[in-house]
Amino acid sequence: MGRKRVIEPERILDAAEAVVGRQGAAQLTIDAVAAEAGIGKASLLYHYRSKHALIAAVIDRAVRNDNAFNEARARSLGQVPSAVIRGRIAAAVAPLPDEFRAVALNLCAALAQDETLRAAIKDNQKKVISSIVRTSAKPKGALLAYLALEGLKLLESLDYHNWPPKERKKILRDISWLVDQSPAPRKPMAARRPRTTDLS
Repeated sequence: MGRKRVIEPERILDAAEAVVGRQGAAQLTIDAVAAEAGIGKASLLYHYRSKHALIAAVIDRAVRNDNAFNEARARSLGQVPSAVIRGRIAAAVAPLPDEFRAVALNLCAALAQDETLRAAIKDNQKKVISSIVRTSAKPKGALLAYLALEGLKLLESLDYHNWPPKERKKILRDISWLVDQSPAPRKPMAARRPRTTDLS
């Protein structure tokens, strides 16, 4: 008797991403993903018991892959100050490829509608922000740089705005400049005395 074919979860997640990119997460079905992967529905359900579990796995893998990519870029910079945020800026040099943009856009729609799916993203953001602040020479500037970088990436991934390559390169240079800045704390405004009307 021949060995039973082992179905790799990665193959299922690749298929789920393809379906999400074409149809959106809301329209994803177990049958559609199984057909895309070329496997039976029962085989898919052995790994992922529900549509929600499948979408959560797609999001978890996207977070892991994104972290690995950013960490690899940070390591490639060598021993530089504020390596975590500088690695993330370096990783953003190329915008999100078109084939991934539809997936990102549709996953964002799923995240907006489901608090449990957002949990992994929220936990990851908390860790990333903590790491940036902890490892940066100028924590305030590095945090501002991260916020600017994520704003740029979000506008692009949601297809709200795309910059010409030359302008985008300049924006990334400006974001990189922020890393070394140390915004001075604002002085509290002097308490103003309320105006009174002299009725005497």
